[in-house]
Amino acid sequence: DIARQLSKLGVDIIEAGFPIASPDDFQAVRSIAMEVGNDVHDDGYVPVICGLSRTKFPDLERAWEAVRHAKRPRVHTFLATSEIHMNYKLRMTRDQVIKSAVAAVKHLKSMGCNDIEFSPEDAGRSDPEFLYQVLGEVIKAGATTLNIPDTTGWNLPHEFGQLIANIKKHTPGA
Repeated sequence: DIARQLSKLGVDIIEAGFPIASPDDFQAVRSIAMEVGNDVHDDGYVPVICGLSRTKFPDLERAWEAVRHAKRPRVHTFLATSEIHMNYKLRMTRDQVIKSAVAAVKHLKSMGCNDIEFSPEDAGRSDPEFLYQVLGEVIKAGATTLNIPDTTGWNLPHEFGQLIANIKKHTPGA
């Protein structure tokens, strides 16, 4: 019912859930994609239905399976890019993070997903040069939307505004 009301309001994108989280989450996202994501309004409007996914292939496949029946399906994948998250949460190097992010986008493209959102988790605490590099690589791989989160609320508004301006200036394809 919430997704239907969001559609009636004209919300452009409904991120319906995290399909890999549980069978119920998968079914909820799939139902929203099939029902709300195919309910075309008289003016031609239909919202994008998005599923959230880590960069792991089983997650990506589950998210795509949940949203693919919508007229405008999207998968939003994310991977941390701050040193603290890469070192202590992911236990990944910078090269591994880039490879994982690019592989995720390419895998989604190979399954037929043409609307791919990528988020560098904890972007606000990420090394800017590394952030530009990751974002440039996922754009080259086929990401169509960049979501720049301040995951931990670390940045002040003027700092975050400057980060966005610098991403636009220094990221190839942004």
